[in-house]
Amino acid sequence: MEQADRIHLRDFIITAEIGAFQSERGNEQRLRFNLTVDLAKPVTGAEDQVDRILSYDVLTKAVASGLADRRYDLLETLAEKIAAEVLSHRAAAKIEVSIEKLDRIPGALGVTITRDSGLVAAETGAPQPVVLFLDKDMSLTPTESLVIVPDAPALPLPTGGDHRRIALLALDQAAWALAGRLGLDVADSRTEIDWSISAGLPLVWAPCRMTADIPNLPAHPHALAFWLAGLLGAARLDFALPADRTLPDLPADFSLPVGRHK
Repeated sequence: MEQADRIHLRDFIITAEIGAFQSERGNEQRLRFNLTVDLAKPVTGAEDQVDRILSYDVLTKAVASGLADRRYDLLETLAEKIAAEVLSHRAAAKIEVSIEKLDRIPGALGVTITRDSGLVAAETGAPQPVVLFLDKDMSLTPTESLVIVPDAPALPLPTGGDHRRIALLALDQAAWALAGRLGLDVADSRTEIDWSISAGLPLVWAPCRMTADIPNLPAHPHALAFWLAGLLGAARLDFALPADRTLPDLPADFSLPVGRHK
């Protein structure tokens, strides 16, 4: 059997309060994390596309969210939490988690566990974003974590060629212009969107990269907003529209809450 492709996080040191002994309570100590993940699929064929691999951010985020969840007495419990977090991603098949205390003795004290996707019940609880379609005639002050879908720029498109791709590229251009006006980042991949959602940061979505190869998806910003909200499992889809504009008709299979942005 061939060895699976792997990614790893090495010598990642964070200071935190942990431990069952009284001398460890109220005192922070250095922890060293080493994570090695067997991938479910080889990286061959990823074609340099970030959404086709397991992002390294998944590993650092798993450590951070594990430490933020609670105070632990045991390294073993923290290691289990981290393993479950990483294995909640379908691209991860197996993980080895090593955690060491660096300040208890002159050397290092620690634990190493190995888990695969069949040995843990990964917790789910990823934050649900709000997807917002922003009409080009509307202004916005982002005050919450939003994934903003830009309106079409209403510019004449050239004749000939792939009209759908040209329209998507025009939306990408509109996304960059809108992000510059609002002082936000642009995301054109699911990995970047997920990272921003987990960090609670608003962003503007540039749709071409994620949707160019979906032939039955119209290159219309309303249709793209419905598609993205469904893909992300959004808490709701809002439309920021002028008062004289009505909400678009919902697709027959769309079940998420839809409303007008206030």
